[in-house]
Amino acid sequence: MKCEYCDNEIPHGSTRCPSCGAAVKEVPAQQQPAAAAPAAAPVVNVNLQQPTPTLPPKSRIAYVLLAIFLGGLGIHNFYAGYSGRGIAQLLLSILTCGWGGIISWIWAVIEACVVTSDAHGIHFA
Repeated sequence: MKCEYCDNEIPHGSTRCPSCGAAVKEVPAQQQPAAAAPAAAPVVNVNLQQPTPTLPPKSRIAYVLLAIFLGGLGIHNFYAGYSGRGIAQLLLSILTCGWGGIISWIWAVIEACVVTSDAHGIHFA
């Protein structure tokens, strides 16, 4: 029997391909050879999921200070990983020659009061 993924030969009775580790689909009884003895196949442990790295929490104090002093430019949002918000605040300030920075700063102070986690969902320390 051949593996449908890597096209290598699979020993009779194996539940996984010894080359790629793919699960073997069941073959109907009339298609299976009757006299073939099951061979011992090496067990291949294939871990397809990569471990997710745990990110350290960001500082709430740093986030609030950035919002107060550089909030008109959206720097606090870049720090927390909210790139879209940061770009919006930065463009609002630059494209209005600084006048929109007042609105951006008010927006930043409100965010400093209500945002409790970064873009990855990790709460600030």
